[in-house]
Amino acid sequence: MGWIQRFKEWREYEMRAATLEELILQAGIGVDTITKEQALNIPSVAGCVEIISNTVAMLPINLYKDENGQVSIVDNDVRVRLLNDDTKDTLNAYQFKKQLIEDYLLVGNGYAYINKDRNKVKSLHYVDEVNVSVNKNVDPIFKSCDVLVNANLYRDFEFLKLTRKTKDGVTGKGIVNEHNDMLSVAYLTMKYEKILLKTGGNKKGFLKSQKRLSEEALTALKTAWNNLYKDNTENVIILNDGVEFQEASSTSVEMQMNENKRTNSAEVSKLFSVPMGLLEGNVTDDQYKNFIKLCILPILKAFETALNKDLLLESEKEQYYFAFDTRELLKGDIEKLYRAYEIAIKNGFMQWDEVRYELNYRPYGLNFIKLGLQDVLYNVETKEIYTPNTNKTSNLDNLPAPERGDKVEN
Repeated sequence: MGWIQRFKEWREYEMRAATLEELILQAGIGVDTITKEQALNIPSVAGCVEIISNTVAMLPINLYKDENGQVSIVDNDVRVRLLNDDTKDTLNAYQFKKQLIEDYLLVGNGYAYINKDRNKVKSLHYVDEVNVSVNKNVDPIFKSCDVLVNANLYRDFEFLKLTRKTKDGVTGKGIVNEHNDMLSVAYLTMKYEKILLKTGGNKKGFLKSQKRLSEEALTALKTAWNNLYKDNTENVIILNDGVEFQEASSTSVEMQMNENKRTNSAEVSKLFSVPMGLLEGNVTDDQYKNFIKLCILPILKAFETALNKDLLLESEKEQYYFAFDTRELLKGDIEKLYRAYEIAIKNGFMQWDEVRYELNYRPYGLNFIKLGLQDVLYNVETKEIYTPNTNKTSNLDNLPAPERGDKVEN
């Protein structure tokens, strides 16, 4: 019954959208392909893009080094400062990441020029995708491309490329292009409502006359008719005897504008994987968790992969990698944040000063890990077992058979 109900809802939405499209055509708006700028005029689109881009832009990016299984944070790398603080461009790091995500979502391409002096990155420069052209080769296997900006030719590795649903790694497909019909309905619904407000709700239709009107009467009627549909909603038109007004259409859809807008907003939210509750300010904890897992984390992974591909040298890719610090997502909920750090300290995989450092507190100067006397410590390399409660050390290989769990012969 689940899929039958969903099919009925889909058919109802399709019929309502079709009827609304007829009204839009009759209102003289016309249905056409909308642009990125027009899509951002839709409140639900602008809200989704703002929430997603702000969430990603506020997260710091760290550079990690994995050496012989030991992972450490690299603090003194210039690329980390460029990504988190000052890009050495007119955009700061927050604005830089925000614009890349906006282009990634809407048009499928986010570009940034990597300004280098030999192998050292000096600055990062966001480039609007409208100024970028890609010249690709014709080989479907061994793909290569060049990037053109204002007729200047660049190699593809000189650009940071954040692409959505790409087949070549350089050009992608955004939500505006992928779901243009859906967004067109939402956009034109808004335009139709604007026309109704500007004309005071006056509907378009036909004038019928039982007798032939003179040229003077036609001119006066046309002037009065044009004034009726101007911004001044107090304009009226008086029809002489024998002239009648016939509406072009009159359906129940016009009485369902609020319902249509809410339906369109819900459909747009699905395109961005953003729960409606997040736009309305009443999201639950479970909905927010799903938003992070299904919407934010895939974008973060795409961003990290692009950074690792374009910002790391070939000699660094074996040991170094970029990754977002997702702990910042919990700082809006202080109770959950403190509970997470409490678990970390209690289980001994974080020190007090490490926690205080992340919270921007003054350190205590205590480099200790909290251990309980009831714990038994086992060294997996030496196979030594230490029991703090009895201050006793033993080796697993030297333990007698009964203590090792072997069967005892009677």
